[in-house]
Amino acid sequence: MPGKYDVIIIGAGAAGLMAAIRSGQKGKRVLVVEHTNKIGEKIRISGGGRCNFTNLYTSNHNFISQNPHFVKSALSQYTQHDFINLVESYKIAYHEKTLGQLFCDGSSSQIINMFIDLCTKYQVDIRLSCNVKDVFKNDYFKIESDQGDFIGDTLVIATGGLSIPKIGASDFGYRVAKKFGLNIVSTKPALVPLIVPDEQKKLFNELRGISNHSIVTYKDTSFTENILFTHKGLSGPAILQISSYLNKFDDEKISINLLPNLNLENMFAADKNNKQTLANYLKVYLTNRLVDNFSLGNSDFNKTITDLTKEKLSYIAKFIHNFQVPISDSEGYLKAEVTSGGVDTRELSSKTMESIKVPGLFFVGEVVDVTGWLGGYNFQWAWSSGFVAANSFK
Repeated sequence: MPGKYDVIIIGAGAAGLMAAIRSGQKGKRVLVVEHTNKIGEKIRISGGGRCNFTNLYTSNHNFISQNPHFVKSALSQYTQHDFINLVESYKIAYHEKTLGQLFCDGSSSQIINMFIDLCTKYQVDIRLSCNVKDVFKNDYFKIESDQGDFIGDTLVIATGGLSIPKIGASDFGYRVAKKFGLNIVSTKPALVPLIVPDEQKKLFNELRGISNHSIVTYKDTSFTENILFTHKGLSGPAILQISSYLNKFDDEKISINLLPNLNLENMFAADKNNKQTLANYLKVYLTNRLVDNFSLGNSDFNKTITDLTKEKLSYIAKFIHNFQVPISDSEGYLKAEVTSGGVDTRELSSKTMESIKVPGLFFVGEVVDVTGWLGGYNFQWAWSSGFVAANSFK
């Protein structure tokens, strides 16, 4: 007889670990199967190794899904404050950086060690380097793996998405969903650096390394944070945020307000007799290299403010406040922090994450069509969805 468990969880990432410890707390016999040789790899590498484990301001408005209301139930059942209480119970020191983002003072390994301790406490069986070959369901779920067969009353898929393949990302969760007849929302890289067309790359390569506080806009969505020019295009928090909203990466265009706290048109009007060159005037507010590169394509930058017409100054103001950047691609799953799309939320109960079609089958975390903003929101979705799934087990 194969190993028998109450709950089998495939995937030892954030959502899977949370589902495991909550299942263990409820007295269930739990098996976690992980195909890599480590648990919590995304936890380990996140936040520069300090793990941006949640966000103080988490709400349903910080998530993208075909059903924007889907996240409400899970987020209300297990909130950011619940996870903060768990972290504090382990005396893990943390701090807020910007916009409610919470990071460990020490290392992300503190969060991983917390989960290891809790898994040990609740006798969770973790099998590492265990590759699942197939999944079946009759009266129970049967998992065939290279470490033997296991059966369970309940199966939780917590295998994540396609982002960061070097730490073991795969399409396994989507394949399981399809096998059981669940619909998948098309996937794409999200929270990912963007690439400009070839004809723009010379300029962006000259600007690489420049960081600038900006407002980045795509259609009706805007984010105000830093952008970073790269040799391929753009990165930085505001760019990663807006990338999740692009419908596709070919032939899209974003707008960047490079001076969001100023109104250049009004300033030019007030300084209409200024004898400075336009370039020197702008270098007070923008980096020299940015202004110098913009000057290469427009001789007006070398003229004084007083010598430029109102129309030309207005054109420059609009150029700076509405810098149009065409996008040809993203840097793909290799650089994406998360995957957009996944198991269709219409296939799942928002209260429990259980499949509507297949009783006892649950999908949690990134494998679901829920994408959080940058800043700890995706971890909070992992904690919340993993918790509510396990909390529903009778």
